[in-house]
Amino acid sequence: MSTTTIAPAPAPAPAPAPAPRLLGKVALVTGGASGIGESIARLFHTNGAKICIADMQDNLGNQVCESLGDEANVCFLHCDVTEENDVRNAVDMTVAKFGTLDIIVNNAGISGAPCPDIRNVDLSDFDKVFNVNVKGVFHGMKHAARIMIPRRKAQSFLCAVWQVQWEG
Repeated sequence: MSTTTIAPAPAPAPAPAPAPRLLGKVALVTGGASGIGESIARLFHTNGAKICIADMQDNLGNQVCESLGDEANVCFLHCDVTEENDVRNAVDMTVAKFGTLDIIVNNAGISGAPCPDIRNVDLSDFDKVFNVNVKGVFHGMKHAARIMIPRRKAQSFLCAVWQVQWEG
């Protein structure tokens, strides 16, 4: 009686890793030097996007770029989103460096001074919060649209992040 040994089937080859979801995309992230914006910039970079961080915090913005270690695909620009020309320049510099703009994350925002009673709100504090959180987002949308709509890239158009803080 002869015995036949059947060799086990070879293991299937591992499936190729999927391509990063944002490979080849270009994103501008306002407020990207810290907090939620920094996390978004890092996540987008991990997923293959070229990133431009626009923020008023120059040291932190440059540190984030250095930590990503990818000078060809990451840059930092000083930007005050309350100043329309700063936002225009951030959009234009992103396009000049990377050739296009696919995504804008309007993340820059402030919560303002805590004031549990609306009767005591200082109008100058309100104006500052409004200018950053509303006008800043508008400036980003306006100037991103100037680039993205003619290039038919509006499908991945805008992302606005707001931090809301209620005290009391």
